[in-house]
Amino acid sequence: MTLKMSTATTILPVDDAARARSFYTGKLGLPHRGMTDDGSELLGTDGGPMLQLMPVSDGKHSEHTALSFEVTDIERTVRDMEAMGVRFQDYNLPNLRTENHICTTDSEKCAWFMDTEHNILCVHERLNGQPDYQV
Repeated sequence: MTLKMSTATTILPVDDAARARSFYTGKLGLPHRGMTDDGSELLGTDGGPMLQLMPVSDGKHSEHTALSFEVTDIERTVRDMEAMGVRFQDYNLPNLRTENHICTTDSEKCAWFMDTEHNILCVHERLNGQPDYQV
């Protein structure tokens, strides 16, 4: 058996599923697929990757990047998302520094933001056709 990532579902914990759905559909433009029996909101397109916004009662969320969206023009993406009301994080750490919200490494550019539920999200652009991993 081989698993297919093209139909994988990322599950993010949310405190308020309706508020989160509004953020993901309104500000990020993801299509709404429906709701599950447990109150989770499903986002994505038929046959593609899915995002499930799962209501949690403990308010626990990851302290690291939970989901990253690959883009082809990060500067434009950041500008467009800011115009939609998305607020990007800025960092000035020894190993992580942003300029105009974007961190640039040898292989990629990244910009981080939070959803309404305090999940850390990212947009990233690979540079020079380089994969962000080594085989």
